[in-house]
Amino acid sequence: MYPEELVKPMRDELVNAGFEALYTSEDVDTAMSKEGTTLVVVNSVCGCAAGTARPGAIASLEADKVPTNLTTVFAGVEKESTQKAREFMIPFPPSSPAIALFKDGNLVHMLERHHIEGRSAQMIAQNLAAAYDEHC
Repeated sequence: MYPEELVKPMRDELVNAGFEALYTSEDVDTAMSKEGTTLVVVNSVCGCAAGTARPGAIASLEADKVPTNLTTVFAGVEKESTQKAREFMIPFPPSSPAIALFKDGNLVHMLERHHIEGRSAQMIAQNLAAAYDEHC
Protein backbone atom coordinates (compact mmCIF):
# COMPACT_ATOMS: atom_id res chain seq x y z
CA MET A 1 0.00 0.00 0.00
CA TYR A 2 1.31 3.41 -0.95
CA PRO A 3 1.29 6.25 1.58
CA GLU A 4 -1.59 8.70 1.23
CA GLU A 5 0.75 11.68 0.89
CA LEU A 6 2.18 10.07 -2.25
CA VAL A 7 -1.11 9.20 -3.94
CA LYS A 8 -3.25 12.18 -2.90
CA PRO A 9 -1.89 14.58 -5.56
CA MET A 10 -2.34 11.90 -8.24
CA ARG A 11 -5.91 11.16 -7.13
CA ASP A 12 -6.68 14.87 -6.80
CA GLU A 13 -5.50 15.54 -10.35
CA LEU A 14 -8.47 13.51 -11.61
CA VAL A 15 -10.92 14.48 -8.87
CA ASN A 16 -10.27 18.18 -9.49
CA ALA A 17 -11.08 17.58 -13.17
CA GLY A 18 -14.50 16.14 -12.27
CA PHE A 19 -13.77 12.44 -11.76
CA GLU A 20 -15.45 10.67 -8.86
CA ALA A 21 -13.07 8.58 -6.75
CA LEU A 22 -14.51 5.14 -6.06
CA TYR A 23 -13.36 3.50 -2.84
CA THR A 24 -15.54 0.40 -2.36
CA SER A 25 -17.00 -2.36 -4.51
CA GLU A 26 -20.43 -0.82 -3.81
CA ASP A 27 -19.19 2.50 -5.23
CA VAL A 28 -18.15 0.69 -8.41
CA ASP A 29 -21.44 -1.21 -8.69
CA THR A 30 -23.36 2.05 -8.29
CA ALA A 31 -21.26 3.80 -10.92
CA MET A 32 -21.56 0.94 -13.38
CA SER A 33 -25.34 0.74 -12.96
CA LYS A 34 -25.82 4.30 -14.21
CA GLU A 35 -27.28 4.82 -17.66
CA GLY A 36 -25.15 6.37 -20.33
CA THR A 37 -21.40 6.20 -20.66
CA THR A 38 -18.92 5.81 -17.82
CA LEU A 39 -15.20 6.37 -18.04
CA VAL A 40 -13.09 4.50 -15.48
CA VAL A 41 -9.47 5.52 -15.03
CA VAL A 42 -7.42 2.95 -13.15
CA ASN A 43 -4.93 5.36 -11.61
CA SER A 44 -1.40 4.32 -10.78
CA VAL A 45 1.78 5.67 -9.21
CA CYS A 46 3.78 4.46 -12.23
CA GLY A 47 5.34 7.65 -13.55
CA CYS A 48 6.19 6.28 -16.99
CA ALA A 49 2.58 5.54 -17.94
CA ALA A 50 0.33 7.18 -15.36
CA GLY A 51 2.12 10.46 -15.91
CA THR A 52 0.46 10.66 -19.33
CA ALA A 53 -2.70 8.65 -18.56
CA ARG A 54 -4.11 11.23 -16.15
CA PRO A 55 -3.43 14.28 -18.35
CA GLY A 56 -4.64 12.34 -21.40
CA ALA A 57 -7.92 11.41 -19.74
CA ILE A 58 -8.42 15.00 -18.61
CA ALA A 59 -7.56 16.45 -22.04
CA SER A 60 -10.01 14.03 -23.67
CA LEU A 61 -12.83 15.90 -21.93
CA GLU A 62 -12.35 18.77 -24.38
CA ALA A 63 -13.91 16.60 -27.11
CA ASP A 64 -17.35 17.44 -28.53
CA LYS A 65 -18.84 14.30 -27.00
CA VAL A 66 -17.79 13.13 -23.54
CA PRO A 67 -18.85 10.38 -21.14
CA THR A 68 -21.81 10.96 -18.86
CA ASN A 69 -19.95 9.69 -15.79
CA LEU A 70 -16.27 10.11 -14.89
CA THR A 71 -14.79 7.79 -12.28
CA THR A 72 -11.43 6.60 -10.99
CA VAL A 73 -10.01 3.84 -8.83
CA PHE A 74 -6.42 3.72 -7.62
CA ALA A 75 -4.47 0.49 -8.17
CA GLY A 76 -2.35 -0.53 -5.21
CA VAL A 77 -4.28 1.80 -2.92
CA GLU A 78 -8.03 1.24 -3.22
CA LYS A 79 -7.78 -2.50 -3.66
CA GLU A 80 -11.47 -3.31 -3.19
CA SER A 81 -12.76 -0.83 -5.76
CA THR A 82 -9.93 -1.57 -8.19
CA GLN A 83 -10.63 -5.31 -8.06
CA LYS A 84 -14.34 -4.72 -8.61
CA ALA A 85 -13.70 -2.33 -11.52
CA ARG A 86 -11.39 -4.87 -13.13
CA GLU A 87 -14.17 -7.47 -13.00
CA PHE A 88 -16.10 -5.24 -15.41
CA MET A 89 -13.02 -5.06 -17.67
CA ILE A 90 -12.80 -8.82 -18.30
CA PRO A 91 -11.51 -10.30 -20.68
CA PHE A 92 -8.65 -7.80 -20.34
CA PRO A 93 -6.04 -8.71 -17.72
CA PRO A 94 -5.39 -6.35 -14.81
CA SER A 95 -3.46 -3.33 -16.01
CA SER A 96 -2.46 -0.10 -14.35
CA PRO A 97 -2.81 2.45 -15.45
CA ALA A 98 -5.76 1.66 -17.67
CA ILE A 99 -8.72 3.58 -19.04
CA ALA A 100 -12.03 1.90 -19.84
CA LEU A 101 -15.20 3.27 -21.41
CA PHE A 102 -18.51 1.61 -20.63
CA LYS A 103 -21.93 2.18 -22.17
CA ASP A 104 -24.85 1.15 -19.97
CA GLY A 105 -22.43 -1.01 -17.96
CA ASN A 106 -20.91 -2.78 -20.98
CA LEU A 107 -17.25 -2.36 -21.90
CA VAL A 108 -16.93 -0.65 -25.29
CA HIS A 109 -13.33 0.66 -25.32
CA MET A 110 -10.20 -0.22 -23.39
CA LEU A 111 -6.73 1.29 -23.12
CA GLU A 112 -4.34 -1.01 -21.33
CA ARG A 113 -0.96 0.04 -19.98
CA HIS A 114 0.78 -1.00 -23.21
CA HIS A 115 -1.55 1.37 -25.12
CA ILE A 116 -0.61 4.22 -22.75
CA GLU A 117 3.09 3.72 -22.08
CA GLY A 118 5.30 5.71 -24.43
CA ARG A 119 2.40 7.76 -25.76
CA SER A 120 1.81 11.44 -25.16
CA ALA A 121 -1.18 12.75 -23.25
CA GLN A 122 -2.43 14.22 -26.53
CA MET A 123 -2.30 10.82 -28.26
CA ILE A 124 -4.25 9.26 -25.39
CA ALA A 125 -6.79 12.11 -25.49
CA GLN A 126 -7.25 11.64 -29.25
CA ASN A 127 -7.78 7.89 -28.83
CA LEU A 128 -10.40 8.49 -26.14
CA ALA A 129 -12.09 11.29 -28.11
CA ALA A 130 -12.54 8.89 -31.04
CA ALA A 131 -14.15 6.36 -28.67
CA TYR A 132 -16.43 9.07 -27.25
CA ASP A 133 -17.45 10.08 -30.77
CA GLU A 134 -18.51 6.51 -31.45
CA HIS A 135 -20.11 5.60 -28.13
CA CYS A 136 -21.23 8.78 -26.32
